[in-house]
Amino acid sequence: MRMMGFAGWSGAGKTTLLARLIPALIARGLRVSTIKHAHHRFEIDLPGKDSWRHREAGASEVLVSSSRRVALMRELREQAEPSLEELLAMLSAVDLVLVEGFKSNPHPKIEVHRRGHDRPYLWPADPSIIAIATDHPRIEARPMVLDIDDIEAIADATVAGAVTVSRG
Repeated sequence: MRMMGFAGWSGAGKTTLLARLIPALIARGLRVSTIKHAHHRFEIDLPGKDSWRHREAGASEVLVSSSRRVALMRELREQAEPSLEELLAMLSAVDLVLVEGFKSNPHPKIEVHRRGHDRPYLWPADPSIIAIATDHPRIEARPMVLDIDDIEAIADATVAGAVTVSRG
């Protein structure tokens, strides 16, 4: 299994880019999964639904299954947040895992940055950034600069820069 990260400040367009990139990678015959880091409390099931009621009642894990999908929710309660390595080990084996967020981890990443976004680039301080996907074509950057709308070039960089990960 191989992995490539995508990092950038909130609102830079990471999710939008991945939503365009995933189909391009699948069209190349790759099986793709994602891991997304959230910096806040989030809910994926609705209050009042059975899965929510099970979690609220104290279940450590709630697995919801249907003929179309399986979802596993694990409550951390007082446990530490799992590391990226632990999260990767939870996934089924695929060809490529795209990791959104985890910008302080040392895995290879493509930075997503948009002109007009009032945040500095991450790349000067992060040697694990291998490329920048941006709408600012004249940036003077050490890593490769990719047009944020050139999905095929971003797919090429993703596949070329992805690293093999151990699954525990």
